[in-house]
Amino acid sequence: MTDTSGPSERAEPPSCSAAPRSADPWPAPVEALAHRPGTQEAPTTLAELTTLRVGGPVGEYVEARTEAELIDAVRQADDSGTPLLVVGGGSNIVASDTGFPGRVLRDARQEVLLVADNSCGGVEFTATAGTTWDDLVREAVASHWGGFAPLSGIPGTVGAAPVQNIGAYGAEVCQLLASVRAWDRAAGRTVHLALSELGLGYRDSDLKRSLSDAEIGAGRTWGPTGRWVVLSVTFLVRPASLSAPIAYSQLARELDVELGTRVDARAVREAVLDLRRSKGMVLDTTDHDTWSAGSFFTNPVLPASLAAALPADAPRYPVAARAGANRPAGAVRPEREQDAPVKTSAAWLIDHAGFPKGFTLSATSRVSLSTKHVLALTNRGGARAQEVAALRDAVVAGVRDRFGIALVPEPVHVGW
Repeated sequence: MTDTSGPSERAEPPSCSAAPRSADPWPAPVEALAHRPGTQEAPTTLAELTTLRVGGPVGEYVEARTEAELIDAVRQADDSGTPLLVVGGGSNIVASDTGFPGRVLRDARQEVLLVADNSCGGVEFTATAGTTWDDLVREAVASHWGGFAPLSGIPGTVGAAPVQNIGAYGAEVCQLLASVRAWDRAAGRTVHLALSELGLGYRDSDLKRSLSDAEIGAGRTWGPTGRWVVLSVTFLVRPASLSAPIAYSQLARELDVELGTRVDARAVREAVLDLRRSKGMVLDTTDHDTWSAGSFFTNPVLPASLAAALPADAPRYPVAARAGANRPAGAVRPEREQDAPVKTSAAWLIDHAGFPKGFTLSATSRVSLSTKHVLALTNRGGARAQEVAALRDAVVAGVRDRFGIALVPEPVHVGW
């Protein structure tokens, strides 16, 4: 990592010509945040800040409108020993009923800066951490910045994208980003983290691991907000009005094309949104299936021997290293070893362990699996966090008993 506290200069190679393109009209927006900064009274509970709509009171709520304000708010909390929770869109949090007695901090900045757009270097741009993720996707599709369309409709903000290495329909953010600018709470300074320094994996990163791994956290753990607070993210992609080759069979069927086909990015976005809506994965205040934290469990990545022991009809997907696949320079080769890990479907395991769509622990419970997709735990209205935890634990135990596999929750648990 490098210190970025001072200004830097960039020089374009003399052989590269600028290739500015006028943007098309942006695609229509979707709801993407549980609470939009600056538009409502300051929230007093985590239920108001999260898409699952559970969670008790917050000690203090702060919105930062400049990078300096954001860093000062983090530094002040750390210097005083005040617990810190940095919230983006609130879509990946399971908050306890007791709430959070510390400082809840939001980045209210919504800024995207085009750094370079030329014929040999690709398109480089930087987005502040508070930028709504789907707004960035909309701008990318309109501006012909390649690779973003499959990530349409994912709720949350840009700052959370590298923490989770968000992904959907054959694409991951690791294929798009170049670096992260962050405040290092351990070092007390601003740092620049290159792609290779982020430790990105399937729905994971060193940014996320620092919550619970003291070695990564410089001798301590940092939960529920990690060692690094993301300030901005820089992306480097190819200019393209067509998508990358369609790599996800369900998306190919929705588009009525063969796998590997390149499709207009706007068509891919609309197909992805249709698929996500069919699973209750596009936020809608009137649809309780979307009152969730999205996919609650990550798809298990198993040793080949354990994957082989699953029933014959269980899904099995090879795990490939794909970081940089959308970069102008080319892709990382996938693994080829015979004992390479295998990914299976958490949804398949849940369904086949006896938990169908709409499953609930009792007739009076206010929490159930989504009626559209078994991977989401949903608030049917007025639920408490303990009800979410009870269903979570029942599903984990059921899958473990049936298949010997421990499901891992994807959302961050706050206040437990």
